[in-house]
Amino acid sequence: MGYTALHADWGRLDASLDDLGCGRTWTDVHRVRGLHLACPECRGRVFARVSSRQARHFYHQERPLECELANESPEHHLLKLELAMAARAAGWRAELEVSSETGNWRADVLVFDERNVALMALEAQLSPMTPQDARMRTERYARDGVAVCWVGLQARPWERAVPSLRVDVPGSRGAGWTVRHGLARYDWAPRTLAAKAGWTHITCPLGDAIRWILQGRVRPHTGPGGTVWWTADAYVELASARARLEEQTHAAARAKAFGQARRSAAAHADAAERRLQEALLQAQERQAEQERLAVFLAHAGIDAQVWPAFAQLVRSVSGKTVEYGGQSPAHGNGLLVYSRPGPGRGFRLAGVVCPDPDALPQWPAELTILVPSQTWLARIQAAARTPLKVAVLNPVSRRCAFLHVTPAPST
Repeated sequence: MGYTALHADWGRLDASLDDLGCGRTWTDVHRVRGLHLACPECRGRVFARVSSRQARHFYHQERPLECELANESPEHHLLKLELAMAARAAGWRAELEVSSETGNWRADVLVFDERNVALMALEAQLSPMTPQDARMRTERYARDGVAVCWVGLQARPWERAVPSLRVDVPGSRGAGWTVRHGLARYDWAPRTLAAKAGWTHITCPLGDAIRWILQGRVRPHTGPGGTVWWTADAYVELASARARLEEQTHAAARAKAFGQARRSAAAHADAAERRLQEALLQAQERQAEQERLAVFLAHAGIDAQVWPAFAQLVRSVSGKTVEYGGQSPAHGNGLLVYSRPGPGRGFRLAGVVCPDPDALPQWPAELTILVPSQTWLARIQAAARTPLKVAVLNPVSRRCAFLHVTPAPST
């Protein structure tokens, strides 16, 4: 059944209007013998009647299988009428089952503006439809300058893709249709970044929703996830303000983190430069030290590459701050070793490295003689004339042995 019919002389009839949209009355078509009315879609013959709910409509003499108007469900039939009545109650002219001039769409309810130009289609969409089909049909309306709102009774995938409303059927006679999904507001209070914020779908009478939509008080809005819903401009601005505040806060945090990272990188670069300079200085000092000790190392037979390990071993064994002096002829051309017993105290001569026994004018009884090998130890032992303290330091094994050397018995 449908709400519209065609008459050869009167033109298009709309059963939801008192004057049928053509200046006639219901009595002119209801139970009038010999009256020929046709379905605007299939052109089959239709008749006027009143349903058990007192809804005026047209029905086919023979129901064709391919005619949508003839085969629509009672829910679809009633929802179309409710949409038309809601638009009219809001002060707009609305017609049912209107097709475009080219026939590329037919609106369940077509709303016209004050200039009699098609403004919006209200589609009672109860049959399945894919999101792709919903977008395609919406774009088809848009090409003719017509907006569209899709209205359904169940949650469907397409309702996320196009401007839509989901409504509940009245539970009792006299009750109204209610919007359960599709209208949303943005909640954010207090307006601080710490406060929770988000979109919330609201419930309202269908008539209120249609009035707000037609008056432009709510508009389609696409959320971050691509879901489309109806909302007021003030809510969109509030959500934008929240997004700007978040972005500003995040930008400030990023700038702070960037500044910290830059300062940290600069500090690391400075530290690396200092370590490099210190390493170069130490290398220069070692080179200078080895050049200074070149004659002694040749005298002692110590590899210049092994000397740093030997010198470090002396510091480790003594447990004191150690400095090396020059090669001393008075001590058998050995290298003098000075130590400082503690902080704030002066250095004193504590030992001699590799003194040549044959060049010793006087044996250093109070000093520790330091040698790098058993060969040097044997030379010291063979030539000792007084008791001596000898430390044998092996820079390869990093071991140290302290010995008391006594003079060999006289023969």
